[in-house]
Amino acid sequence: MTLRQSLWRTGAFATLYVIATYAGRLTIMDGTNLSLVWPAAGVGALWFICQRTSRWRLLDVAALSAVTLAVNLATGASAVLAAFFVVANVLQAAVFTYLYQRWLPGLWGSGGTEPIARSHQLWRLVAIAMISTCCGALVGPTGIWLVSGHYSGAGAAVWLARNSASLLLIGIAGLRLGALVQHLTPRNLRRQARAVPARTWFEATTLLAISLAAYLFVFRLTHGMPLGFLLVTVTVWAATRLSTTFVILHDLFFGSLAVAFTLHGDGQFAAIASHSTRALVSQMFVAVVAVVGLAVALGRDERAALQQAAADQARMFATVIDAMGEGLTVVDADGHVLLRNPASSQLLAEQAALCHLDGTPIAPGDQPYRRTLASGEPHAMDVLLRDPEDRILSVRATPLPISVDGRRYAVSVFSDVTADRRHRDELAAFAGVVAHDLSNPLTTVEGWAENVADMLGPDAGRAADGMERIQRASARMRNLIRDLLAYTTARDNGLHPAGLDLTAVVTDIAVARIDQAETTGTPVPRIHIGELPLVHADPALIRQLLDNLIGNAVKYTAPGTVPDIAVTGGYDGAQVRVTVTDNGIGIPAGQHTTVFDNFHRAHRDAGYAGTGLGLAICKRIVERHGGAITAADNPSGAGTVFTFTLPAADLPPGPNLHPAGQPPSADAQTGPLR
Repeated sequence: MTLRQSLWRTGAFATLYVIATYAGRLTIMDGTNLSLVWPAAGVGALWFICQRTSRWRLLDVAALSAVTLAVNLATGASAVLAAFFVVANVLQAAVFTYLYQRWLPGLWGSGGTEPIARSHQLWRLVAIAMISTCCGALVGPTGIWLVSGHYSGAGAAVWLARNSASLLLIGIAGLRLGALVQHLTPRNLRRQARAVPARTWFEATTLLAISLAAYLFVFRLTHGMPLGFLLVTVTVWAATRLSTTFVILHDLFFGSLAVAFTLHGDGQFAAIASHSTRALVSQMFVAVVAVVGLAVALGRDERAALQQAAADQARMFATVIDAMGEGLTVVDADGHVLLRNPASSQLLAEQAALCHLDGTPIAPGDQPYRRTLASGEPHAMDVLLRDPEDRILSVRATPLPISVDGRRYAVSVFSDVTADRRHRDELAAFAGVVAHDLSNPLTTVEGWAENVADMLGPDAGRAADGMERIQRASARMRNLIRDLLAYTTARDNGLHPAGLDLTAVVTDIAVARIDQAETTGTPVPRIHIGELPLVHADPALIRQLLDNLIGNAVKYTAPGTVPDIAVTGGYDGAQVRVTVTDNGIGIPAGQHTTVFDNFHRAHRDAGYAGTGLGLAICKRIVERHGGAITAADNPSGAGTVFTFTLPAADLPPGPNLHPAGQPPSADAQTGPLR
């Protein structure tokens, strides 16, 4: 802002302030030197707000002080009292400007461009007006007391009421209009005026006429009867039907009209004998009517904005859902569809049957959405769609967090993964064949490497070091081939489910791990085994599943830490939920799902050996049994919690149940093993 622009603004506001101050001084009450109204409070606040960024704003402080001093002296105030009024008005305007910038950033006048448009902004502005008025009241009425020797509590209340009303009416009107006209041109104004429907113009004109008639009736024709409350109705009418700017101007005009009637001696407020009480009541009436009108108008605007935002968001979501290549349905437990996108109709034929991947039909209670609604947790599985193409669909169901019309729904998202699964199966089959074919030549390499290493001896220098590298590489290749064969077995071998005692299986694995640790001199793991329900599953594959999980729990432990593992379980409807908890190094954030991908290694650079297929094998085994497996951080501290589900067995415990084809040990027991 240039000096010329700043001086022009200073002159314009000084002129307005002279008019407002003189008008206020014309309403002095019964020799107290306290005015009934003080429009200068609102003008001064707008003056300081508009000049807040000027480098010459001290000129504005000087100009406001000079105008206040001159007008008060010209209207009969003493020099000392005029000086107190100068300090009070400057302090009040400065506090208002400071709080406005701190509490309402983003609005016009505080560094932003938006007009006041929210209810919470109105209430903050009311608080700002009252705080700044209180600051002025600490000086103005005190000056009157020092000059007159008498402190008037009623006079202080009048100061608070009149200045608060002025700040609210004039301040809000000025701030709103300033935000609206900053980019307004005559052409835009004409365009906006033409955009207003004729019925709105008619309603506004009718409202103004009725408002004028109502104020004339209440203040001129009722002979002081207390009917002012009726005037709130026209304010509420304006606030619910017309724009917020119209409501502000309506409140400003008719509030001024109410004060003018009171000064003229008309209306119910003029009948109050005490000048201070008359001023207090009339100003409170004007302020309350203004705040009610603004609160209703801004609340209406907020509701309209929220409704529009909700409608826009609904259209956006509908467009996104309709454009999805994946099918999406929202369905309740009875199969009633609440929402379905076009892709779901294309993917799912009306009469197509859903089956497990082995071709057996999926029972109604095993449908993903019903499992989700029964457990309250997401459920994912691959299903075979029996249609002319026999497609494979990946289905993931998630419960809606809210009910609709008292019914619980689940969101099911499914996609055609036939090509992906076939490609993956082909790759897995190829890997199995290659792994099997590589075993024999690798055995030859390992054998000759061992013979050459023995022939060279430990003192062969670089040659011995080279042979050690060959042997380490051969061991890594052997591990990779073993994992590839295990993955192929878990993928392709036929299932032979039987009643299986998980407690016996885990006990056998735990004893083996403890024996291995004692033999190798590594920390002996502590393994706690709870009572595990019986499952109906393939013994060999489940043993491999649990051995992988417990082996990982022992392997991925920080140096110097004794592995502490807990295996617990319980029934979850028709399934058994098993949890394996450890105190290991955990899984990095964001990898709790990808750790089950083929060849994914969460700690590739941490020095732990592995191929990245162990958890992929676990996932494949669980999914072949119709279950799901997840990984999560250990809520009790370091480590990971693996949870998987298997079909529950209908058979009671008995001697015919066996872990992986072996009879249960007579020494098997639950509790901590070490």
